[in-house]
Amino acid sequence: MSNSLSDVQHSDQADSTPNVVDGLALARLYGEPLFNVPKDLYIPPDALEVFLEAFEGPLDLLLYLIRKQNFNILDIPMAELTRQYLSYVDEIRSRNLELAAEYLLMAAMLIEIKSRMLLPVIPKDGEQEAEDPRAELARRLIEYEQIKLAAQELDKIPLLGRDFWIAHAYHDPATVERFPDVSPNELQEAWAQILRRASLVKAHTIAREELSVREHMTMILRRLQTQKFVEFFDMFDVERGVPVVVVNFIAMLELTREGLVKVTQAEPYAPIYVRLGYEASTPSEQASA
Repeated sequence: MSNSLSDVQHSDQADSTPNVVDGLALARLYGEPLFNVPKDLYIPPDALEVFLEAFEGPLDLLLYLIRKQNFNILDIPMAELTRQYLSYVDEIRSRNLELAAEYLLMAAMLIEIKSRMLLPVIPKDGEQEAEDPRAELARRLIEYEQIKLAAQELDKIPLLGRDFWIAHAYHDPATVERFPDVSPNELQEAWAQILRRASLVKAHTIAREELSVREHMTMILRRLQTQKFVEFFDMFDVERGVPVVVVNFIAMLELTREGLVKVTQAEPYAPIYVRLGYEASTPSEQASA
């Protein structure tokens, strides 16, 4: 007796020694290192059980048993199917009684169908054949299988948040200044307004005046060098008459074609402005050069 008691004491002393592997603790409990397994550690009996099949309800289980054994769904062997079904129900009753209640209701229905098949069948009035007791169960199983297959097809459709995500990109409009292009129709309408304004100012010119497109091009460039933006209507001196306005407009089109002048507007249907197509140097920069 003394020897056994000394062996127990010796084993307790051996268990109290920290079980360290390569200087590392077995685990951490609340941030503290754990060097040996606690003696009062409780592991539930079903903690390491693995469920290979998961069913969504009694009909799902019945359909699985029928398809697994290649039973004809219109001629179900009720005895074998009921036996396999009850074995599964007995298994889940020991773990989850609330889950088993729904399965027990289907088990009662299977037993009822089997008992009706054992009794003699008497056709009702006006019927040549009595209805098969399994007909209602087969109809429910076929409808459930159709819905299940449709759900699987729907699940294959790409889903937002599971299969793909919407891309988001940040764009600061203040960093890039971009003016919308002026359409030819807007330019034509602006030119028509200038002609209408020029026609209101009638002047009788007796002397012949030589008009040069190049000279007007130079005048436009000089004016734009002192002003960053000039409104389109302000570029024309309508008081000098239509010929001067026409030559000035041709000069502006020529400068635009050569890229020396750009015609812009802040937004659609906004006033049209004219600006230089290049960065003009200031008078101080020209003097230093």
